[in-house]
Amino acid sequence: MAIKLTGHIVVSQNDVPMIEAEMKHHIANTQAEPGCLVFRIEKIHNQPGHYSVYEIFNDQAAFDHHQQRVKESKWGRITQNIERHYVIEDL
Repeated sequence: MAIKLTGHIVVSQNDVPMIEAEMKHHIANTQAEPGCLVFRIEKIHNQPGHYSVYEIFNDQAAFDHHQQRVKESKWGRITQNIERHYVIEDL
């Protein structure tokens, strides 16, 4: 069963340059993961520091692998204190 994550993150204005510089690598690394079907992070244009997040993984194992990889990555370290507002559901 596929897993979908939707929502947004909120980044402080001081951290936006650092987050945006690493975001490109995080997106590319995630899209290359086995089982990643869709992965997008996009600016919400009328809300500075807000980014929409949309992910679909082909199963729970692929989603869990992604979560573990992120925890161990540079992205995981630099975003550990940002606000996350996610809904995760089975498709």
